Amino acid sequence: MGGDPDRSAGPQHGERLFFTLAARWHSRSHPSWTVCAVSGTGWVRRQPDGSDHRQPEREERGKRGVSVEPAGYDAGKKIKGKKRHVLVDTRGLLLHAIVHTADIQDRDGGVLLMSTLFGMFPFLLKLYADSGYQGPKFQEGLAAVCGQVNVEIVKRSDAGRFVVLPKRWIVERTIGWLNRCRRLAKDWECLTRNALAFLRWASIRIMLRKLWRNII
Repeated sequence: MGGDPDRSAGPQHGERLFFTLAARWHSRSHPSWTVCAVSGTGWVRRQPDGSDHRQPEREERGKRGVSVEPAGYDAGKKIKGKKRHVLVDTRGLLLHAIVHTADIQDRDGGVLLMSTLFGMFPFLLKLYADSGYQGPKFQEGLAAVCGQVNVEIVKRSDAGRFVVLPKRWIVERTIGWLNRCRRLAKDWECLTRNALAFLRWASIRIMLRKLWRNII
């Protein structure tokens, strides 16, 4: 048996021993992989045998979980996800709010918002709304749930430029305050109750800041 006198046999045998031990270790720690030796290179290649126990669970669960509520799509506003319906006072402080899917129209969401008051504000006698809530359907739905509330539709100005009208941009200003919160800037939540909880939490923060300013 002859060999190259200029090349030591130690590194060659040590390299083979390293790859043999590595192949044994991988075969013990990962039983779902088949160990195959490639001739002439000394490397060990692993091939899957298709028996991964985690894959069927992922396929059955779906992308974002089984408890994710479905999102709606509003063709008019071209948005997908959820809508926030808020009821505020003349100062812009939150009185009541709901979160629903985007496929519910504004007039239907307004009736749903007023129907969930359950007599919390008996002093509420007048409601200001924009042109999206005009029409007999919203009037009939509101009369069925809150008969004592009168609705006044504040339409936009006929002038060609932007005009600030009284009692029109109060809700939009409140929505702008809420959107300063990072959690409410986009529709991050998968559950409607979580979105409503963060909305109320942000409104409480706004109320406390305004109360503190009035005290000092």
